[in-house]
Amino acid sequence: MIQSELNEVLKQHQLLLNTKGKEGKRAVLRGADLEGLDLSFSDLRGADLRYSDLTNVDLRDSDLRGADLRYVDLSGANLRGVDLRGVDLTGKDIPGDTSRTTESFLCL
Repeated sequence: MIQSELNEVLKQHQLLLNTKGKEGKRAVLRGADLEGLDLSFSDLRGADLRYSDLTNVDLRDSDLRGADLRYVDLSGANLRGVDLRGVDLTGKDIPGDTSRTTESFLCL
């Protein structure tokens, strides 16, 4: 996926959130190759990112509450300030320190 396509998905997802489901479309990025793309400051609450390649993705200060991140690759991703409350990270080791839980990344 290229950045402009991702930006359109993010725009539709934001519209969905802003209109409480009346308009827009949920971000379903299941299995997407997002390597190296910029998702910083994105509101991806409830998004489906299962099996996505998030290698080297900038997720800085993004809101991922309730997103489905099962089996994603977060290698090298910038997780500074990411809100991961309620995120399912089944099948994924947290980069850098496998003893840490998702709670370690809340509001950094």
